[in-house]
Amino acid sequence: MNLHLLWFVLVGILLAGYAILDGFDLGVGMLHLAARNERERRLMINSIGPIWDGNEVWLVTFGGAMFAAFPMAYATVFSGFYLAFMALLFALIFRAVSIEFRSKRESAAWKSFWDGAFFASSLLATFLFGVAAGNALHGIPVDAHGCYTGSFLDLIRPFPILVGLLTVSFAIMHGAIYLYLKTEEALQQVIHRWVWRGFGLALVCYLLTTIFTLAFMPQSVRNFNEHSWSWAVVVLTVLAFANIPRAIFLGRPFYAFLSSSATILALVFLFSFTLYPNLVVSSISPEFSLTIYNAASTPRTLKTMTVIALIGMPFVLCYTAVIYWAFRGKVRLSEHSY
Repeated sequence: MNLHLLWFVLVGILLAGYAILDGFDLGVGMLHLAARNERERRLMINSIGPIWDGNEVWLVTFGGAMFAAFPMAYATVFSGFYLAFMALLFALIFRAVSIEFRSKRESAAWKSFWDGAFFASSLLATFLFGVAAGNALHGIPVDAHGCYTGSFLDLIRPFPILVGLLTVSFAIMHGAIYLYLKTEEALQQVIHRWVWRGFGLALVCYLLTTIFTLAFMPQSVRNFNEHSWSWAVVVLTVLAFANIPRAIFLGRPFYAFLSSSATILALVFLFSFTLYPNLVVSSISPEFSLTIYNAASTPRTLKTMTVIALIGMPFVLCYTAVIYWAFRGKVRLSEHSY
């Protein structure tokens, strides 16, 4: 068994799980200010109240898996993106604090501050995730020792920014579809408009990112040309994305949510497949790139991790399924709500 490839796939699954599950609650955070009154804002927050922290377990597990399976890549990325990751960590912490603190006082000014913080931290976190992914595809200055030799400003380039905007647009669309599933009456009609706006924004960003990638990064299709079957995933991505407006038009938001999730899953696959076998692409020289082979832990470590994953992953999946089943249906407010 190729344990290096196995862990590349498992890390990709964890990333996809996080993108799908935390993607919609980050989108809810960015749509929070679209609510017209206090009741609608509480409904939005309570739609993700029981699940948002569980969704972030996927990010923690992803980071832990990267650290254990590919420690050199983990070290290079975290040292190179240090300021960006500190900003991301601040945004995720502030977002959690915003959810918990806004209902602690009845002051309108107090709630307005935390509403703004919830929106801003959700937007910043989502954008930074996309910028990190864009830099991973575009390449960063890594030397022969696996050390990042650039500065923070070297990470702020047109392509990573475009991928950041793409990530934000998909999160808004994904979050709007989720809210459309969970709300009723007047709020649902407001959200219905945001579903179409989110889809339109995602479509524009998707087209621009695709054009930029094909025009300025021809090496991105190397793996696709070598493995012709992978073009089928590209076609399936387009079909899943195109099914979103169809499902909404037909009044089937659950199918729209499944299509949105499938699109995100396919995009994570395309991102990973484009990178493979690299984890960190060096813009200085391809020879300096960190791959799933030269950046991996020892075979013994990977074997031990595989056993642990076989035991632990089913628990994570079962926990996630039970929580979503327990809190299915339309969101309701009670005395214990946020």
